[in-house]
Amino acid sequence: MRARRLSFFGCLAFLAALSLGAGSADAATIVALGASNTYGKGVARNQAYPAQLEAILRAKGLNVRIVNAGINGDTTEGMLQRLDRVVPNGTRALILQPGGNDRRKLSPDRTADIQSRLSARGITVIMLPNGMLGGLPHQPDGVHLTPEGYHMLAEQLASQVSGAIGR
Repeated sequence: MRARRLSFFGCLAFLAALSLGAGSADAATIVALGASNTYGKGVARNQAYPAQLEAILRAKGLNVRIVNAGINGDTTEGMLQRLDRVVPNGTRALILQPGGNDRRKLSPDRTADIQSRLSARGITVIMLPNGMLGGLPHQPDGVHLTPEGYHMLAEQLASQVSGAIGR
């Protein structure tokens, strides 16, 4: 009888552990796609805006996972080429920060193509135009944000992202 009771409680513990793991699997995936200000050039990974945004949304009780798909120096052509690889099935929203590398590298602006492909997949696109970076604290290069600047940006994006994922 004692062995059965132990195995019953062992099964309950196992099922409880499974249900706890399912909660994290149900996290809404959001991808941050962009160049150096998405990547977080000049700051630690946990100080870039995607990591800070995830922390802000989790503190508000939202079960989210934000994937930082930023690459320093990337163009929208590069973003388009890697889009399917960095945006997993089931992604709820994508924050698109095209940056200024297209102009600097004389590369065509493929923002509309990115938006079209994501729309076809049913993924909400939140645009992060370079204008949103103005007035925020920058590093000495005048281009990339400080950790505080990335935090302020994450705060600005939080309501848009939570609205986009319907929470």
